Amino acid sequence: MPLSDPIGPIELSPGRPPLLRADAGGDPDAWAARQRAALRAAVAEHGCLLVRGLGLDGPGAAGAVFRRLSDALMPEREPFAPRRSYADGVYSSTKWPPNQQMCMHHEMSYALEFPGLMLFACLEAPASGGATGTADAAAVLDALPAALTKRFEQEGWQLVRTYHEDIGASVAEAFGTDDRATVERYCRAHAIDAEWRSDGSLHTRQHRSALLHHPVDGRRLWFNQIAFLSEWTMEPEVREYLIDVYGPDALPFTTRFGNGDPIGEDVVATINEVYAARTVREPWRSGDLLLVDNLRTAHSREPFDGPREILAALADPARLADCAPTAGVGIG
Repeated sequence: MPLSDPIGPIELSPGRPPLLRADAGGDPDAWAARQRAALRAAVAEHGCLLVRGLGLDGPGAAGAVFRRLSDALMPEREPFAPRRSYADGVYSSTKWPPNQQMCMHHEMSYALEFPGLMLFACLEAPASGGATGTADAAAVLDALPAALTKRFEQEGWQLVRTYHEDIGASVAEAFGTDDRATVERYCRAHAIDAEWRSDGSLHTRQHRSALLHHPVDGRRLWFNQIAFLSEWTMEPEVREYLIDVYGPDALPFTTRFGNGDPIGEDVVATINEVYAARTVREPWRSGDLLLVDNLRTAHSREPFDGPREILAALADPARLADCAPTAGVGIG
């Protein structure tokens, strides 16, 4: 049943994100300026909002709307895959094989500062598939096995990465430089344990909280990339190839329990099954805008066919220290 709202009726349907049909009159920037407060209030209420009918047709139009609706755009740090940068704070979607699922995650949840708001603009919808799914983090937390969430609540989680030049993000792409002293200073400042190995690769570990509380309403949330950045989320043949080439302790990324214990394939499967059962989705249409509260709502990307161009902005920086993390933050 549609709900009355100052920006118009927001359509709430099972299995779909909240949807607003907008009439921007050919000027999405002006429309966004007029509706900024109402749009942000809708995201605060629902966790995400898909706006249809804006007619966003290029990086300039999308970037203008991103800046209009956010308090500040932020650069991506420590990416796991490259993006194209269109302007300050305006990026392509992450380069990920189109035939593979990009599992649910909260953007930069491995960092000490992360976006509070994600904005996505569809410039070209794919022929099929490619939806950006969303899932409510509080509902996911409630649905996960209590013993599992208790352990993660008490221990947190570890992200373990090895940066290679020929796969994933390189050191220069992740840190903005390949100067070792600069990279080491960054890691010390961001509670990352860094080790240069004999082959020249960089091996890092960072210990983060798996649960936090929303800084506005105090809601307890499942907030991490435990499943997404796990070796068990890789295609089996990809994982086997990487282990064969680099060894089991030098994968581009994997995750562990906070005390360093391996996380089993069964745990990752359980997390992804809970996400899947609570995913809502709507096929993209060219010109669409999606706003996502990055703390309250996880997002994913489904496999697709044909060209697909989605721009993204990471906005409104939030600090982990301000979100009442449930486990100590530091080096594992």
